[in-house]
Amino acid sequence: MARPATHIWRLLKWGRTLARHGALRGIERDPNTPAPVKRLARIARFGTVQPKEPDYAGAFRDIGPAAIKLGQTLATRPDLVGEDAVRNLLTLQDDLPPVSFDKIRASIEASFEQPLENLYSEFDPVPVGAASIAQVHRAVTTDGRQVAVKVLRPGVREQFARDIETYEWAAAHVEAMGGEAMRLRPRLVIANFKRWTNRELDLRREAASASELAEHMVGTEGYEVPGIDWDRTNGRVMTVDWIDGIKISNTEAIRAAGHDTAELANRLVLAFLKQAIASGFFHADMHQGNLFVKADGTIAAIDFGIMGRIDRRARMWLAEILYGLTTGNYRRVAEIHFEAQYVPSYHNVDEFATALRAVGEPMRGKPVSELSVGQMLDGLFAITRDFDMQTQPHLLLLQKTMVMVEGIATQLNPSINMWDTSAPYVRSWIRDELGPEAAIADRIREDTETLLRIPELVRRIEDRFPAKGGAPEPPPLPKVELMWERRRRKARSRGVLGYVAAAGAGGLAAWAAMLQGLIG
Repeated sequence: MARPATHIWRLLKWGRTLARHGALRGIERDPNTPAPVKRLARIARFGTVQPKEPDYAGAFRDIGPAAIKLGQTLATRPDLVGEDAVRNLLTLQDDLPPVSFDKIRASIEASFEQPLENLYSEFDPVPVGAASIAQVHRAVTTDGRQVAVKVLRPGVREQFARDIETYEWAAAHVEAMGGEAMRLRPRLVIANFKRWTNRELDLRREAASASELAEHMVGTEGYEVPGIDWDRTNGRVMTVDWIDGIKISNTEAIRAAGHDTAELANRLVLAFLKQAIASGFFHADMHQGNLFVKADGTIAAIDFGIMGRIDRRARMWLAEILYGLTTGNYRRVAEIHFEAQYVPSYHNVDEFATALRAVGEPMRGKPVSELSVGQMLDGLFAITRDFDMQTQPHLLLLQKTMVMVEGIATQLNPSINMWDTSAPYVRSWIRDELGPEAAIADRIREDTETLLRIPELVRRIEDRFPAKGGAPEPPPLPKVELMWERRRRKARSRGVLGYVAAAGAGGLAAWAAMLQGLIG
């Protein structure tokens, strides 16, 4: 474990990079920033020349791979970093210079313990993409299958581990300062970030996620997940079917190929809703570089390192919130927030409903080109402070993905109305899941399961584990010794040693006197 001086040195070094890009200005000006953080920011920027407009994306890119991933995570948190920073961070592209082919070959051969030629009959040494965690090469397997091979960058796991340890240390100290920093729960943000990146750093987990998503999307017309070559996949290497298609960002080429961009936009939105609401398991990295349109019009997705998961209870709340906002039923949306314990019970439901109306009403019936889901999320974040709403980390990926999907859909069809596109699907799902038939079926199933249990066991379990709100149990947070705790511990240690030394010296003096008396 690194010493506090190591963490402070890293933070100052990263702070210098942030300062050169003007990215510390907002931290210093924010009245909610704790005073020690402001002082550290001033030290970090001392003597630097700052641009007029801060470039947060450029700063994170210069700091390194872990910072790029952290910046993409912070792009979901306008409440934490501000709306201007979020807009800039959304431009953060995960592109880095590629690793040399010799290192890639060595990594593949070491992980499979056999020559590259035993696995692939052809392997293009020039990567088709290089990101902060891995790079991708085109290849042909020995059995003639066209594939994409994703390989972790050598040493990336160790680098991420070092940087995340410092993130955890810094988050623990900021949260311990109390106030707004405690409400925003930075330690939990870093804990979720660590969990997401650890999943990305194990390519077997990504392969399993792709396989699971493919099962959930069976029967969904016009949406494809590439197949996994499990014989050529391990923790450091993943082999999947090659996708031939046009990047979904290239709208001119898509139109030239004869595809209906408006229909593609609707299909993309509905595919996301099916994943998030119906399945509770969704592709959470749906940026333009990870989606392709094939010759037959099928939307093909790649890169499943970041996936989101929502349990059934939270999905029901989410569907009702979306539907309530689309229909203007703000009272019901407010009630759901109280039922899920997102808003503390000492607040007033009607007052919260009025605040929601102020966010939702200006957007109803307007196309995305005028108002958007992203702006709605910004508005919702703005009222969280007034109603003491703690951050819900399990919804951060969903919020980020909603903004991504909206951006792509708008590019394909600038006049799309996300509410009108989403409402029929959400209404149908609510009817199927919350309607009378579904309620009766759920009741029969639950009652049968309860009857099969031993009544005393049920009572003991319910006493031991009382019902909770909509947020799942937070993950265990690492123990971080705060600097002032470390100083107190050392001071106590020095005090005890002093007493011991004094007692020892006194004892030695008495012993010497006794000896002298005996001798004399």
